[in-house]
Amino acid sequence: MPYRFRFSLLLALLLTVHATSAATPHPGGLDAYGCHHDHQQGDYHCHQGQFTGQSFASQSEMQAARQQNYTAFPPNLPVSQFSGKVVSVLDGDTIEVLHNTYPERVRLSDIDCPEKGQAFGNRAKQALSALVFGRDVVLQTHGQDRYRRTLGDVFLLDGTHVNHTLVKDGWCWWYRKYAPADTVLEGLEKEARETKKGLWADPKPVPPWEWRKSRVLAR
Repeated sequence: MPYRFRFSLLLALLLTVHATSAATPHPGGLDAYGCHHDHQQGDYHCHQGQFTGQSFASQSEMQAARQQNYTAFPPNLPVSQFSGKVVSVLDGDTIEVLHNTYPERVRLSDIDCPEKGQAFGNRAKQALSALVFGRDVVLQTHGQDRYRRTLGDVFLLDGTHVNHTLVKDGWCWWYRKYAPADTVLEGLEKEARETKKGLWADPKPVPPWEWRKSRVLAR
């Protein structure tokens, strides 16, 4: 076996072993971003996703790094990302984005906005429309929900995180059922609630998941 071939084979093997070890999670499970808080090291470490093998001081620092990755256009998009124009806004957390010339229905991940027919439902839709309708956006996708809608984080070309903005402005809830470890959304919702922004002007707003459940029980 030629020396150069043996060296290349050994190098490829070492790279494979290193990548595998970096992606192997510690006991305790990973959050939705493929990361977790490493209590031994005192940091926030990623084993899967776009920051595999990287460590941050906190989840907030990782979120800031994610947002910085979307400030340039056209961005370098891995398989789980795409960009396109928003051609329809269906409600406060659902849009349609042109993808390969076809409208793809996208459900904004980790947030939940008032439903149509619910108090603040129209206001939430108007807020989302003002942010994205007719504009190019970048999406980081996370598979599909049970209705076959693409789940995603939506970013404007200036780096604005649309999901976060809707919660920050008080038009949507942090969807704690599906993002229990997202301290950024938790903090944004708390700030909006304390300052009575958007739907939080109502002293007792009804979360959409409770509103949907009550509608089912009433049938």
